[in-house]
Amino acid sequence: MSGRSVLLLAAAAYESDPEGPGVDAGLVLRAAAAAGLGADALDAAERAGLRRTPDGRLRLPGRRRLYEAVDPERRRAAHRLLAAAATGERQRSAGLLHRLLGASYPDAGLGTELAAARGTPHGERSTALAHAARLADDPAVRAERLVAAADHARLAGRPHRARELLDSVGELAVTETVRGRAALVRGLLALRDGPVADARESLLFAAHLCAGPDALEARLGAAEASWALGDREGYREAVGAGPAGVRAVDSVLVDYRVGMAASLGERAGVGRVALRRVVARSVGEREPGALTRAGAAALVAGDVEAACRLGSRALAAARDRGEGAELPRALELLAYGELRSGRHVRARAHAEEGVRAALGAGQRNVLAHQHAVLALVASLDRDVDTVARHAGAAQEVAARHGLAQAATLAQWALARADLARGDAVRAAARLGPLVGGGSRRGHFGVRMLAVPCWVEAAVLAGEPGGAQAALGEFVVWVERGHDPLGPAQLARCQALLAFGNPAVAESRFEEALARHEGAGGDFERARTAALYGKWLRRTRRPARARTLLRDALVAFERCGATVWAGQVAAELRATGAAPADPEPPGRLSELTPQQLRIARCVAKGDTNREVARRLSVSPRTVDHHLRNVFAQLGIRSRVELARLVDHTESPVT
Repeated sequence: MSGRSVLLLAAAAYESDPEGPGVDAGLVLRAAAAAGLGADALDAAERAGLRRTPDGRLRLPGRRRLYEAVDPERRRAAHRLLAAAATGERQRSAGLLHRLLGASYPDAGLGTELAAARGTPHGERSTALAHAARLADDPAVRAERLVAAADHARLAGRPHRARELLDSVGELAVTETVRGRAALVRGLLALRDGPVADARESLLFAAHLCAGPDALEARLGAAEASWALGDREGYREAVGAGPAGVRAVDSVLVDYRVGMAASLGERAGVGRVALRRVVARSVGEREPGALTRAGAAALVAGDVEAACRLGSRALAAARDRGEGAELPRALELLAYGELRSGRHVRARAHAEEGVRAALGAGQRNVLAHQHAVLALVASLDRDVDTVARHAGAAQEVAARHGLAQAATLAQWALARADLARGDAVRAAARLGPLVGGGSRRGHFGVRMLAVPCWVEAAVLAGEPGGAQAALGEFVVWVERGHDPLGPAQLARCQALLAFGNPAVAESRFEEALARHEGAGGDFERARTAALYGKWLRRTRRPARARTLLRDALVAFERCGATVWAGQVAAELRATGAAPADPEPPGRLSELTPQQLRIARCVAKGDTNREVARRLSVSPRTVDHHLRNVFAQLGIRSRVELARLVDHTESPVT
């Protein structure tokens, strides 16, 4: 029975945070020791299913059945033991809750004390406030506590529980302030998982009812909803307005609001200075939401490296504070920042973790943005189906919830995949509406990032007219300093549009390469070198073309852009000389006929799915044979295979 008693203590400990990742092992063990239960009791409990986790917590599958099967008085006794064992400020709320659950007739005073407790994880705080609400005689107090419990459930990353608590407010007597708080919580929930137009209206309503910090939070949330919608004027209005009752004492928020509003208008220089102050003053910040906001400011100010640093700090802070609602958002900022900086492997890692976090927290809007980032990364080194799968996942949610930014990024990813495979016509068809005017225009905050792709696609497709019009707006955007890669990309675009004037084209290409040296980013520099090399080959300067194409090939390989590397390898072969390589590491004659057929297809640039269709086999079969080909020949990449095939035999037609 002693082991059963430890199990009961663990099950009772879960009542302070029923949806949490586990219970504090120290709390349960102290309670067990106070009850005279020794190590043998813990061993028996572990044999019965109790598990310790590496982070010092206990998990107990089936705890609800065990807890409800025990006599109520035994449950109350377990809670009294846990209440006595809960020491320290961080366990104050849990201790008070166990006192409440251990009392036969808890009084309202205990509920008041419980509601006033601070410093505990959001999940425990939500549970404590929900119990405190039940002890309140005044309906208005009960409503206030339920709304506060809902907000802590939201911060813990439990949106379903937050909505349940808000719904339970029902017809209780609610003050205008509590109505505003409830609208704020509902709006913030919808901002992460729901139509963002609805979220904005709820948040603007909350800003009207609330005062002080709540009104400011509602305004900032409404601004974020406007950003997601792609409503530039709505964003400027929401972020620029000062809610009543808020004194301008928080200089960081004042700079953020002024900086973001000015950056989207004619005062971009003023805005950039203000946003850089936001970044500089975030040095000692520990609140995840504030760090994420500072990271967004860094992105708009063109300081991508600072955005990545702030994203990492926001991620660490969210984990430390148990803020499940902020974790997906921090990962979104970090993945996007790494993508903008050209660190695509890191961007993929953070976006994949972001997908898991967003799913766990029920944040489909954030999930859509993570899929859009994954689609963009996949356009470097994955087959068309992978890009389409991630882009489709982003677009599905974007269409339902009005996420213009996610939709724009997804469409850009599809176009970039088209360009990587040499389909400039399709890429131009995708990008033209995004970067041009009209109702299909892309998101105001990211559409300019796609202009270099649009110019490249339009020129290669033989339709440079539209690209020339878009370039004028791109020039203004670059001058405002929104992207450190902008000046190099602008020079590249000008070179592409000057193909009829060789002297100007060459001058602009050389300028672009020089500007890349100071801006970093292997992928974009490789694209410039590849386009320059192609142009030189077509103007009958093969020696210089080969040098640039080899540089591009190495850079694409270094940043993992294997699809783009395959295209450059083919262009390099067209110059009349294969890439400089040592003797081939193996002989094609060692391959089986099927392996040789697959190797030749891959060397031409076919994806595994395309090879499978060509040879009437499954993609899994192709993957199996290709791994054996790599092992047999002693190579590690598709690019090496293409070089080897080209070196040993004439290209297959």
